[in-house]
Amino acid sequence: MRAFVITEPHIGSVVQVNEPVIGEHDLLVAIERVGICGTDVEFFNGDMAYLQSGHAKYPLQLGHEWCGRVIEIGSQVDEKWRGKFITGDTMLGCQRCERCTSGYQYLCHDRDEVGIRNGYPGALAERLVIPEFAAHLLPDDLDPALGAMVEPTGNALRSVDATGLSQDERLFIFGPGTIGLLCALIAQSRGIEVHLIGIEDRSLEFARQFGFAGVHHINAIPQLPVHGIIDATYNNAVPALALDLLEPGRTVVFIGIAGTPSMIDSRVLVLKDLKAIGILSASPGVAGAIALLSSGAIDPRALIASVVSLEESADVLAGKRPGAVGDGPKIHIKP
Repeated sequence: MRAFVITEPHIGSVVQVNEPVIGEHDLLVAIERVGICGTDVEFFNGDMAYLQSGHAKYPLQLGHEWCGRVIEIGSQVDEKWRGKFITGDTMLGCQRCERCTSGYQYLCHDRDEVGIRNGYPGALAERLVIPEFAAHLLPDDLDPALGAMVEPTGNALRSVDATGLSQDERLFIFGPGTIGLLCALIAQSRGIEVHLIGIEDRSLEFARQFGFAGVHHINAIPQLPVHGIIDATYNNAVPALALDLLEPGRTVVFIGIAGTPSMIDSRVLVLKDLKAIGILSASPGVAGAIALLSSGAIDPRALIASVVSLEESADVLAGKRPGAVGDGPKIHIKP
């Protein structure tokens, strides 16, 4: 089958690879749509930390934001999955260790990650194998654009939930990229006062179309009481700034990962009685994300600037925007 494979930093192409082998507990999925995210770009550039830690190596077949239709099932898989429209969890725990059996399979020490870790092939291909335990049913008539947004929406949902904010409270979100915008849309749908903060004028201007309470450059942050903060940036200066801005007793959520260590003063954390929460994975938020997207509670399709072919994957990963309409941060691939 055709798949997009990266062989070294900045080098990738569509090649013929072996058909995936279906285990007795697996589903074979014909891929309909794949989203490209920052992690994929880091792999393409050679910057992703897993390349240094040994959890990943070239060649790599990327793609962890996806949806598709089940075309074959393993011998031990429930027949109900055949022909269904699905997406899947990225994190594939061993299903045996204490973390897996106590509800933390997405943090399993020996986990695979689809298109990311331990060589597990991703969805930038015509077909993908996924274990039954990781499959999530989608409404049959759901737009594939939304199906491929489930994974990032799950991350955003967990982030907003972690703030613990209620209607009319104020949330600052640093980073107007895909995750930051999804967090903002979810919070806005709950009646939370959303302020989005960034650096690039183009992304800030794009964010203004959604009617958030405020969209601000990082050098012009308004002096307001802040009840919750989400850091969805790669900026190692934001965590310390977030602690300074946040009202005492409140929560800061970190979902962005800087390329270098983010330094904070733990005395600020203690003396203001703050809570700091890290979000690694969409896994516990996938079901909620599907509910949000299928009900129309949020509609993030405006974030998708274009849908391109598998052959254009290298251009997208290199930062080009083939066929882009507007300044939306997300590009989708249709294998």
